[in-house]
Amino acid sequence: MDLRDVASIAGKGGLYKVIKPTKAGVILETLDDSKKKLVANANSRVSILREISIYTTTVEGTVLLEDIFKIIFDKHKGELPVKSKDDSKKLLAFLGEIVPEYDTEKVYASDAKKVVSWYNTLFKHYPEQFVFETEEATKEA
Repeated sequence: MDLRDVASIAGKGGLYKVIKPTKAGVILETLDDSKKKLVANANSRVSILREISIYTTTVEGTVLLEDIFKIIFDKHKGELPVKSKDDSKKLLAFLGEIVPEYDTEKVYASDAKKVVSWYNTLFKHYPEQFVFETEEATKEA
């Protein structure tokens, strides 16, 4: 799984595939069926999913979103027991099932909602993100 070419823009819903950088920002394409392109300038708060993590109470202090998606995929594949529109308690309970050590003071229901929503979007429109290399395949390469 590699989320370095998938982005989110603060204030805009959905996920975007990074097409290429420009002098003034970056060209993005929506991951949905519309495949609309837009240029995010330097004032846009673009976050690359590979760099996003969830706060935990562990020694490391965080767990990468990429690792969370892998756990979700291993447990549920494409059928999640929750929807992003579910109530806060249900979303946080789901996140607690996936990451039992998430920091309840720093992680909010909106964060759990994004995890569920982003996972569903990636699974539906960008399923190649869920191809995981085995250790043997990595050693042979």
